[in-house]
Amino acid sequence: MTTESTIDSPEPLLAPDAATPRPRLGELLVQEGKVSARDIERALLAQQEMGGLLGRVLVRLGLVSEADVAVVLSRQLGIHFVPADQFPDVMPEVEGLLPDFLHTHGLFPLAVQGDELHVAMATPQDPFTVKALRLATGLQVVPHLALESAIEKALAEPVEETQDDGDDGLFGDGLDGGDFVEHLKDLASEAPVIRLVNTIIGRVIDLRASDIHLEPFDDGLHVRYRVDGVIHPGEVVPPRLSAAVSSRVKLLAHLDIAERRLPQDGRIKTRVKGRELDLRVSTVPTVHGESVVMRVLDRASVRLNLDTMGFEQDTLARFNELLARPHGILLVTGPTGSGKTTTLYAALSKIDSEANKIITVEDPVEYQLEGINQIQVHPQINLTFANALRSILRQDPDIIMIGEMRDGETAQIAVQSALTGHLVLSTLHTNTAAGAVVRMQDMGVESYLITSSVNGVLAQRLVRTLCSHCKQPYEPGEQVRSSTGLVRFAQAGQPLYRAVGCEQCRQSGYRGRTGIHELFVLDEPMRRAIIDGKDANALHTLASQSGMLSLYEDGLRKVAAGVTTLDEVARVTQDQSDA
Repeated sequence: MTTESTIDSPEPLLAPDAATPRPRLGELLVQEGKVSARDIERALLAQQEMGGLLGRVLVRLGLVSEADVAVVLSRQLGIHFVPADQFPDVMPEVEGLLPDFLHTHGLFPLAVQGDELHVAMATPQDPFTVKALRLATGLQVVPHLALESAIEKALAEPVEETQDDGDDGLFGDGLDGGDFVEHLKDLASEAPVIRLVNTIIGRVIDLRASDIHLEPFDDGLHVRYRVDGVIHPGEVVPPRLSAAVSSRVKLLAHLDIAERRLPQDGRIKTRVKGRELDLRVSTVPTVHGESVVMRVLDRASVRLNLDTMGFEQDTLARFNELLARPHGILLVTGPTGSGKTTTLYAALSKIDSEANKIITVEDPVEYQLEGINQIQVHPQINLTFANALRSILRQDPDIIMIGEMRDGETAQIAVQSALTGHLVLSTLHTNTAAGAVVRMQDMGVESYLITSSVNGVLAQRLVRTLCSHCKQPYEPGEQVRSSTGLVRFAQAGQPLYRAVGCEQCRQSGYRGRTGIHELFVLDEPMRRAIIDGKDANALHTLASQSGMLSLYEDGLRKVAAGVTTLDEVARVTQDQSDA
């Protein structure tokens, strides 16, 4: 670690009126081969919109790393670059320098040598900061360049403990409510916090994450990412930045930054590494602060094509038949995150929107579909699913999609719509396809109305698919084939595949997901059974006798085909009971 006697004197700064003009940062980066001239043009356009220094804009756009910018900037400015491992073990105490000032401006004192203060700076080219340092300390300032992230990390260790349990102790500044909110806004607008939030959001592209979780605890804000349906730990934000990071996200989502006691919902539209991303933001208060979840809606990666969503050919053919019927209800069931809405979107995209009037009622509208009238529910102004449905029936639709059938009133209107000549698509939270019938009965829909209106129910789950680079064949043995039911779908001697893990799949053994399905069709025998009051298990058994494959059995077909594993199918189908 660097001590007082080992601080190198930096090369002198080029004077503004020097005979030799200072080379531009963009030109130097192009010369180094770090970016192209086209990249610089894009960054300059972005800089006009978002402001800030060009180097930071390039990093935010994902065109170059922070370290690359620092090396070239050091050369451009003629300032010594200090890597993180050369910071002193203990930050020297300098009279006149307050912690808030250091955090706000990205400064870390390195050493005091005589009347000189050597200081690591994220933006040493800022003359105002240098002047403020000189006035605050009375010392001559010798700036050194360091990575903003390195300065933040150094300032965060060790973390000072708060003095009391109230909100004032969060920053130790004794601010009242109004000043505290302004202080949060200031912190959330500072470069280190902006940079940190951008980095957290930016990781979703590399990780292929569907959700970002920011969870406050005693030791800081835990960041976790959900990848292929499984949650993975990420970084831990220091406690002093936790509230600022949450506030930054709330500002981006246009939420009330002052409201920290009630849940809020919002939306962020941003561009990450050349990709347009929508983020659905949800905040809830916890004992340690606000928990924030960002659901990633990546328009570039969503597949609105039924043919590429994992349907087996026989299941897809029957589903398309139900979709082609002129009226009736077609339901898609499954837990949250099982791809129900995406399947409905894919079904709608298959229907000719020019020949049909299609209206959707959703909460929220996740993806905007061309040629389709989409309505966002607003319960705050009493625009509920039921009220919206009543209104759109006067809009003369051919096809109606209801984002979710949540209550008896919505279910009743959906049934009436189906009986009056509309095709109604909707989702329902049940574990099995047959369970949807019982759920509708629980909502107060009469059995004879269900049999008259419902055409079919598709239950769906998402299983992780094996990484093609590292999956490993093995012989399961006859006992495993028999006990799992795999003997029906895999011939003797046919190998299965297990997950191994490699760099391509980040050691998980899986990369991407596909659907497994259970299609429950209401034919005449099924309608009679429903009228007779059979329960979900009896209906499921009857459907199986008529040729329906359960979710588990459809999963076994994918295991036999080498798409996924027995463990993965067992993991996502262990909730197969609506009793």
